[in-house]
Amino acid sequence: MAKEKDSKYKDLLLGLLFDCIGMLSFVIPGIGEFSDVIWAPLAGWLMTRMYKGKIGQVAGVVTFVEELVPGWDFVPSFTLMWIYTHLLSKGNK
Repeated sequence: MAKEKDSKYKDLLLGLLFDCIGMLSFVIPGIGEFSDVIWAPLAGWLMTRMYKGKIGQVAGVVTFVEELVPGWDFVPSFTLMWIYTHLLSKGNK
């Protein structure tokens, strides 16, 4: 149980870090949106590694699109996925 709890919060910390990385494009005007071309596929891949199965695949595609579309970097997709997985999902109640 303790190992599962540690993994749960490790995923939260990683998700917060990845969301912050995704939002960095707002810090550097002009160059930032170009960085999304690199970050979007990496973020999608990271999402599929963190959350296995069909839900992770769907979240990976959503994250990829969200990071690629200009102006949508503010959406904290990793944190939202963590909330869904660990707080809202029926399997965790």
